[in-house]
Amino acid sequence: MASIDELRPRVLEALASVEAGEVVTYGELALEAGAPGQSRLVGRILGEGHRGVPWWRVVNAAGRLVPGHEAEQRERLIAEGVTLTERGVPMGQR
Repeated sequence: MASIDELRPRVLEALASVEAGEVVTYGELALEAGAPGQSRLVGRILGEGHRGVPWWRVVNAAGRLVPGHEAEQRERLIAEGVTLTERGVPMGQR
């Protein structure tokens, strides 16, 4: 299992490649960063508040938005053309 220090640059690089209007899950981001199954660690890394990374393009496996940041995340995703429901991103339709 990769440490948070090893995984951080890979996660941030993978997230930087997610384009406007795209949405990924924490698990997909972990897989892209070469750390399958490490979605919680990805969440911890994104929770560190790195500036300049599109954190709002990441949702949980059920499509739910980031707790405590739902309003901002919803606004940013809608501005990028992402369709949302009351519960978040409809995962079967993304």
